[in-house]
Amino acid sequence: MRLLLSTIIVACISACSGEVPGPEAKSQAEKLTREDPATFATYDVLFGGTNVGALTVTENGTKVSIDFGFSNNGRGASSQETILRSETGIPISWTITGKTTFGNQVNENFEMVDGRASWSSAAGSNNAEDGEMQNNERKPLYIAQDPSPYAYYVYAKTVLDAGGEPYPALPSGKVTVTALRQLDLNTDDEKIIKATLYAVGGIDLNPTYVLLDGQHAFLGVVSPRFAVLPNDLSQQDKALRELAANLNSERYENIASNVTHQYELPVRVNNVHIFNPHTLSLSPLSSVVVTDNTITAIEPAVKQPLPGEVTIEGNGGTVVAGLYDMHGHMGDNQALLNVMAGVTGVRDMGNEDDVLHALIDKIDSGTLIGPTITKSGFIEGVSDYSAATGELASTKDDALALIRDYADKGYWQIKIYNSMNGEWVPDMVKEAHDLGLRVAGHVPAFYRADQMIEAGYDELTHINQIMLGWVLSPEEDTRTLFRITGMKRFADLDLNSEKVRHTLNLMVENNIAHDPTAVIHEYAMTGRNGVTNNAVIDYIEHMPISVQRQAKSAMLNVADETEDKAYRAAFEKIMATLSLMHEKGIFLVPGTDMGGAFYLHRELELFEQIGMSPAEVLKRGSFDMAQYLGHQNRGAIEVGKTADFFLTPGDPTQELKAIKTVAMVVTQGKFFYPTEVYPEFGILPFTEIPNITEHNQ
Repeated sequence: MRLLLSTIIVACISACSGEVPGPEAKSQAEKLTREDPATFATYDVLFGGTNVGALTVTENGTKVSIDFGFSNNGRGASSQETILRSETGIPISWTITGKTTFGNQVNENFEMVDGRASWSSAAGSNNAEDGEMQNNERKPLYIAQDPSPYAYYVYAKTVLDAGGEPYPALPSGKVTVTALRQLDLNTDDEKIIKATLYAVGGIDLNPTYVLLDGQHAFLGVVSPRFAVLPNDLSQQDKALRELAANLNSERYENIASNVTHQYELPVRVNNVHIFNPHTLSLSPLSSVVVTDNTITAIEPAVKQPLPGEVTIEGNGGTVVAGLYDMHGHMGDNQALLNVMAGVTGVRDMGNEDDVLHALIDKIDSGTLIGPTITKSGFIEGVSDYSAATGELASTKDDALALIRDYADKGYWQIKIYNSMNGEWVPDMVKEAHDLGLRVAGHVPAFYRADQMIEAGYDELTHINQIMLGWVLSPEEDTRTLFRITGMKRFADLDLNSEKVRHTLNLMVENNIAHDPTAVIHEYAMTGRNGVTNNAVIDYIEHMPISVQRQAKSAMLNVADETEDKAYRAAFEKIMATLSLMHEKGIFLVPGTDMGGAFYLHRELELFEQIGMSPAEVLKRGSFDMAQYLGHQNRGAIEVGKTADFFLTPGDPTQELKAIKTVAMVVTQGKFFYPTEVYPEFGILPFTEIPNITEHNQ
């Protein structure tokens, strides 16, 4: 599932056409009934309700063959797997070949022979002897790095067949399987299937939901946006995704109820340095007094707790106004983890309106933990490469109607996407501006950034969307693989050329902001198999083993040394371009397109590398973004402003990495201590919980 959910949802910079099982395989499977003794079964892969691929499973005794593939938004994954099971059903051999969503080649192997397990994947190779394994009575269950969603059925069935208790796993940890719901599912021919929805945990940051029938046969995998279901159950997709969303909400609501702290008394955060975005400096040791959701006093530090207050000891740390991720796609999990990382504001750059509306309502009511969300209305054109989610406009009138709808719903801006007809953009911009909406987005295919600036864009999204116009010919399609492979040409780009100067001058003259999402470019273009990605290296050892392995897996396929050098040089040219933009005064906004949280910390580090001081970066990530979004009561720790800040034990004005260690977050009248939250996700906490003293008298 990491193959899909970690890369389909969060990243929009590249394209990779998926190779899905052919129509002849699907038609063959559709001839089979559920009672047919044949061992061939096929499943639809659905994203946001749209069929984007297929998964087929062929069983022959102890051998299982799986073909999987999807294509969505101009990119996709495909894989072929073979699993050999022991007589007890546990995999003793597992091979996976294919490619990930963004084209990295998969060649994964696992084998257990004579008590010795060995495996190799993109993250590297390893082995374990019987004596090293966690439970000699039960052979550990191998957790594949790049499997199809069917793998979660393999995990679930192994655990259930063994009695249902937590089961030892390789490379480490334990797999848990929990029954959550009993369901009656109606097939297309009106048969009723008794099913159980299970949560498979211990593998990823969040559980994965797997459907099994009464005989523990595979029925599917579901999430709020994605599902794999049998052909005759695919009409159940929406209801099952809604159920998955509700289960996610229940999980996060339970976490929120356990870790949210609200105090009736004024709260004094004592013995802290306060970052001042106006002077780019820290205060002497001070205390910040918060009453309800407002900063009511900033005073010298006190030597002991005062009566009538809650005192939180800051131990000489630094408080900084909450950070913003300006390129997010929010769900329950990203919302919570952003807050724990001190990211208390997120600009959502494309989401289903009903999902986003429900999420914001739950955050506002305190049912869920999440940042303040600013909404961007996603508008996509219609093509073979259209995104499966968001709103599609097949005509200009449709696009204008969508803009009016977004304005009526209180959106801050619209976001234009790859397949939009560029000829419609001037009229779309005028409509948006007349309604008080800003306009941001990608550069539509076959157009250049210059044309979008001239059409009236307020902001350009993703640095590659600008730079591709300097290196591609007009007929090359940026809805396809050229969104990524074309970036190799950046290596030879002359930043002093007329076309580069013209675009940058246009941006300056028209006050065009830019959301470069540098971190996702770094992750994609410099990530290599077997090497921990620079974007995560400072905190990865705190993450679950599956996240650690994924951090050693390249996003892209790098064919040879020449291509390796080209991608690395291209990223250096990206950074040089951003440095040039910064020098020219182009306003750069920090966004990730990777879920924010820890990735936002890395995005800010990259801003430091293009010429900002650590203090300037802090200001850009907090105060400047609050001003940009019109959040006048946020962005600084001052009397009368909203209490929205985080505490780090270090001094981020000297070493920006200090923002990666957050001890406390204050937002929306609530206090959070990440150390209480992270174990829910298998994350090793970074700090101790601050000392808290409450004096009622």
